[in-house]
Amino acid sequence: MKTTNHLKTLSIYELRDKYLTKQLTPETVIANIISRAEEDSEYNIWITKPSLEWIYPYLERLKEMDPEQTPLWGIPFAIKDNIDLAGIPTTAGCAEFAYTPDADATVVLRLIEAGAIPVGKTNLDQFATGLVGTRSPYGETCNALNPDLISGGSSSGSAVAVARGLAAFALGTDTAGSGRVPAALNRLVGYKPSLGAWPVKGVVPACASLDCVTVFANSLEEALLVDEMARGFDGTDPWSQKINRRENSLPEKICLIENPEFFGPFADQYKEAWLKAVEKINKLNIPVEYIDSSYLSEAASILYEGPWVAERWADLGGFILENEGVAFPVTEEVLRSGAKAEFDAASLFKAMHKLQEYKQKAHQQFQNAVLMMPTSGGTWPRSMVRENPIETNSKMGLYTNHCNLLDLCSVAIPAPDAAENLPFGITLFSAKENEHFISGLADLFLNGVPSPVYESTTLVAVCGLHMRSFPLEKQMLEHGAEFVREAKTAPNYKMVKLPSTPPKPGLIRKNVDGTSFEIELWQMPLSEFGAFTVGIPVPLGIGKVELEDGSIVPGFICEGAAAEGAEDISYYGGWRYV
Repeated sequence: MKTTNHLKTLSIYELRDKYLTKQLTPETVIANIISRAEEDSEYNIWITKPSLEWIYPYLERLKEMDPEQTPLWGIPFAIKDNIDLAGIPTTAGCAEFAYTPDADATVVLRLIEAGAIPVGKTNLDQFATGLVGTRSPYGETCNALNPDLISGGSSSGSAVAVARGLAAFALGTDTAGSGRVPAALNRLVGYKPSLGAWPVKGVVPACASLDCVTVFANSLEEALLVDEMARGFDGTDPWSQKINRRENSLPEKICLIENPEFFGPFADQYKEAWLKAVEKINKLNIPVEYIDSSYLSEAASILYEGPWVAERWADLGGFILENEGVAFPVTEEVLRSGAKAEFDAASLFKAMHKLQEYKQKAHQQFQNAVLMMPTSGGTWPRSMVRENPIETNSKMGLYTNHCNLLDLCSVAIPAPDAAENLPFGITLFSAKENEHFISGLADLFLNGVPSPVYESTTLVAVCGLHMRSFPLEKQMLEHGAEFVREAKTAPNYKMVKLPSTPPKPGLIRKNVDGTSFEIELWQMPLSEFGAFTVGIPVPLGIGKVELEDGSIVPGFICEGAAAEGAEDISYYGGWRYV
């Protein structure tokens, strides 16, 4: 096998165009994939490889669909083999564990209903435990551009299938970085939505409370198209959440880490590539701030050095104990670490409480910001990973492990290569409600999209008729404001009912014996803020409102004199309950 810098990849949009103009048929595409999969057999991409025998029913199903009304009509995709495809064994990288599901995983079903064609189940680090792509009895998955290097894991086969042109996109999973590291090492986009945004029903759990289904694609636009099809609440999935991704927009600032660590035999090339990416970021006309990221590393250590590893053991321990010596040796070693006596209930709660501190800090820090980090600080030849499987794998999670623990969304995108056939990537992170920020910034970084001149915004604390579903919400929308989240004030206020028509609440600060009130936080362009403020009638106005978490934001307040003769409604706890 030789290195190659030019891969024949498949594009969702190009395929759709050729299908609609009758230049190509799905049958021809699938036949080509089956042929090329045989040619690439040494890459160890597949556990269930492409075969017309089982793909044929999906081709036949296309005849019942309108290609113009079905967004993924005829688009081939690969599925990591810890995600269920009805009638095809799910192995999770272990033949003895295998079972044949009767139903598709929810995300798989949604993609098939959108017209996509599953073409194979891909290799992975066994039980999704690893970030290197070498921990599989089905063979080490080779890097798509340089087969001597690791592919990254655990979603190894999924990434390489897309990079080698054997699928237009592929599903992976991500607990500690498995949907991002393989993207970076194979020059792909890896999109990891917020926890729960994509259902995980039909996925073999690694750490059920942290698992995400992810997508690998050749472009951001194609990854987001798949996201549109896969996203959505599933009432039969206990981890599912209703999380909408808003239209792409840019953050107020970009957070960077100082002096990131680089490792492995290509550390110098990776460092140089990082500096080039930072230089590019600094030219985007968005404020850049360097932050202390030590708490992110401390949070990340909880995943494998703390009691969270016991969650893996809770799901897979029974199988390991009943099947001694069946699992890949290094995988079994990692899983068994979850059975240590030190990981008792008390240690779990201590870790949960510490993690909650870190989570709160992260969501405040990235409320209107995006964090950029290297996706990986280096890579390794597969031979070096064999010699030192634990340390090399651990290094690969340096900039990924914190993400799901802190309930962040992220997207891994390619940056200029570190060297020929040596891809380098960055990852953008933000709070779970900010997927529009990471996609907007990724779009600007990758495509140089003509974006509107950067416009600063401000939070506005709203406590009355300007809240959602109330009569003056329209004023917020007219001034370009967007709802951010619900919040509470610090317990330093009273609320009165003003004798206006219609009645309005007045939030008044008190020095002692105050109350905390439920409010809403909205984000408004500064260019609109002045005009909005001018229209607020006395005795109301905009001042500084202290929130429950100690932060201070602009918001509606009321003159103290207005309390005279007004009804004190503090006991309600908020205007919605009056």
